[in-house]
Amino acid sequence: MPVKDLAVRRAAPALLAFAAVRLLVLTVLGVWGAVAGSSPHQLLSARWDSLWYARIAAEGYGYAITLPDGDVHSNLAFFPLLPWLERLVSAVTGSSYGSAGLVVSAVAGLAAAWGIFAVADRLYGPRAGVCAAAAWAALPVGIVQSMAYSESLFTALAAWALYGALRGHWITAGLLAAGAGLTRPVGAAVVAGVWVAAAMAWRAGRASWRTAVGVLLAPAGAAAYVLWVGAWTGRGVLGYLEVQAGWGNGFDGGLAFARFVGARLGSSAWPAGVGLVAGVLLVLWLYASCVRQRQPVPLLVYCGIVVALALCASGYFGSKPRLLLPAFPLVFPVAAGLARWRRGRAAAALGAAAVVAAVYGAFWLNGSGPP
Repeated sequence: MPVKDLAVRRAAPALLAFAAVRLLVLTVLGVWGAVAGSSPHQLLSARWDSLWYARIAAEGYGYAITLPDGDVHSNLAFFPLLPWLERLVSAVTGSSYGSAGLVVSAVAGLAAAWGIFAVADRLYGPRAGVCAAAAWAALPVGIVQSMAYSESLFTALAAWALYGALRGHWITAGLLAAGAGLTRPVGAAVVAGVWVAAAMAWRAGRASWRTAVGVLLAPAGAAAYVLWVGAWTGRGVLGYLEVQAGWGNGFDGGLAFARFVGARLGSSAWPAGVGLVAGVLLVLWLYASCVRQRQPVPLLVYCGIVVALALCASGYFGSKPRLLLPAFPLVFPVAAGLARWRRGRAAAALGAAAVVAAVYGAFWLNGSGPP
């Protein structure tokens, strides 16, 4: 039997588990929408960032709005790979750009689940790989994986780039890292992971010309877009940072987020503040567990950067949970633990988490939703 067929068969349980969770989440959203009179399709494809991506797919870059406080929200803040794919799928299927974004996210979600399985399987075995893919799907904000957002696409590229780096497939890793750099600003974390893996290979005497090519390819996507934005704005390498500043985004080491949490703790909304503190502590505990688990250094570097950028950014505090979605190594300690349980007990735990995620996702999208 061809190796490719064996790989598909090995990953099939993980893909089925991921698809089952996604189907449950979408079913609950559909039922909730029927009761509330909302449109699941609109919530998934035509609100918040989905609208910005669809506009880029339709019209290209150059659109901006000026808020009453003078801040300028430019679509240059959004990286181009998802809109490019939306345009391609729309041209092939005749669907709207928003619907095309849902197709991209659906396919990318499966690719991400497969990549997460592949990494976890390599480290802890196939049962842990299945649990990791299912746990990632059943995260409380996992509904974003089914939206016309870039999280699924980015996670797929990141997982497979890091898998390639761990396997020593340097050119593949570099190309996928370049793709991740064309998808989200946090693509820098993938580049760092690939570079660390390459440095470790060089130190161990396992580097080759392919390693050098992968190292050079990895930052090409992000560098190309940032330089293009700099040329567009006429501000050089500072251009993209100024675009992000117009959105109120920056890196302040978490000071603004700490003030935000403190304000909640000192008000009638203190339960929300307690929940935020608990959430941050949980993320930090999971990362510490990754370290204790002795995950490969490239994974720790990648995950650490994703977590740091998510928690220490100065703007859009409501976005932080979904910004943590690409930090998939955080689910490995849980997955490895579940893999040691009896199969039925592990399935029940993951099923319960999926139900919570489905209900919360429907509630979230019909309420404040992900900005």
